[in-house]
Amino acid sequence: MEIGLIALILFGSLVVFLALGVPVSFTMGGISLILGFIFWGGMPSVDGFVLGSFSNLTQSVLTALPLYIFMAAILMYSDLADDMYECIYRWFGGLRGGLAGGTVIISSIFAAMVGVISVATATLGMIARPSMLKRGYDDRLTVGVIMAGGVLGLLIPPSIVMIIYAAESGVSTGALFMAGIFPGVLAAFLFILYSLILCYVKPEKGPAVEIGERYTWGEKLKSLKGIVLPLSVILVVLGSIYLGITTPTEAGAVGVVGALVSTAVKRKLTWANIKKIFIMTARLNGLVFWILIGAVAYARIVAVTGVGGAVARVITDTDINRWLILIAILLVFLALGMLIDTVAVLLITAPLFLPLLTSLGFDLVWFGVLFTIAVCIGSLTPPFGISIFIMRGVAPDISTQKIYSAVWPFIFLLLIAMALVLIFPQIALWLPEYMRN
Repeated sequence: MEIGLIALILFGSLVVFLALGVPVSFTMGGISLILGFIFWGGMPSVDGFVLGSFSNLTQSVLTALPLYIFMAAILMYSDLADDMYECIYRWFGGLRGGLAGGTVIISSIFAAMVGVISVATATLGMIARPSMLKRGYDDRLTVGVIMAGGVLGLLIPPSIVMIIYAAESGVSTGALFMAGIFPGVLAAFLFILYSLILCYVKPEKGPAVEIGERYTWGEKLKSLKGIVLPLSVILVVLGSIYLGITTPTEAGAVGVVGALVSTAVKRKLTWANIKKIFIMTARLNGLVFWILIGAVAYARIVAVTGVGGAVARVITDTDINRWLILIAILLVFLALGMLIDTVAVLLITAPLFLPLLTSLGFDLVWFGVLFTIAVCIGSLTPPFGISIFIMRGVAPDISTQKIYSAVWPFIFLLLIAMALVLIFPQIALWLPEYMRN
């Protein structure tokens, strides 16, 4: 069978089954088993599927995943987000747009703690939005800052997507975590700056809290205890990696202990919450690892049939500038991010794109940051961005059309952040290089 026909069957069937709504894991795994059966017969294809999956899923880097997912589940039920928002409200409520800028900070911190878009967006959608609307904030701005801050959990470490990218690409998880810090802070800064400027020019978008509702300095200082616990968890996880005390996997275990302590201090470590924590952990782990199993089989088929190498050779043998190829790949990620889960985007495309990028001479740590920003944008982009559906679920009173209009300014700001990282790679690479030296 010609390589072009194999490629058509391999990628065409993937698109068809995903369009029909078949789960990503079963689509990739099923296609791989069927094609394996055609090429090698029944048992050899099954043996290859099982042995390949076992080999890849037992990589040491992937042992971090259950730990970070467990940490996210614990923090989900800790009510730390309430205290963080109260702190931001007391300190920044007196500024025009202060609550919007503060919500970006809280969304970013909480998203970084849990590493999952859905948890951060849903939690802040239920906590911050009613408070901001009560104080006269424009609903589009309110929804926009919550969703934009929520997606930064993919970029600001510790990030579950980055762990999986590290496993697929072979780069250091610690280096990738460090590479995401400055781009994530840059994106958050752009969101905050936009919110403050918009509310300064149009005060009706985000009025300052009335003088009678403002807090004294003593009350403001007292509220700082609300951010001590969450910041401590992040600093312990990232600090232990940065100082070389722990590996990223060990830091995940440290983070779990920190999250448990924080939740216990908040008196939220009840039997009911413990049950919810374990259910959420089991469900998310099952979802991620089923996708990984299907992706391993799919990557094996792409490699063994020679499709990945053939596509890479065709592209590298052309006279197309390598930067245009990189931009085209990022556009693919932007499109796919609107349609399917970020983990699935990575695992579907990794067998094809990562060898190609390596052959073109791009740094895979730097590209990992670009990929993460691209899927952040895809998660926000209408009509199918996952964050849109999450926000619609927690705020059924707001129209989908209004959510669409709310996210476009933040999509544009993320594109600016991506362009800056693309033009100035040291924004992402300076810290990892400093750590190596």
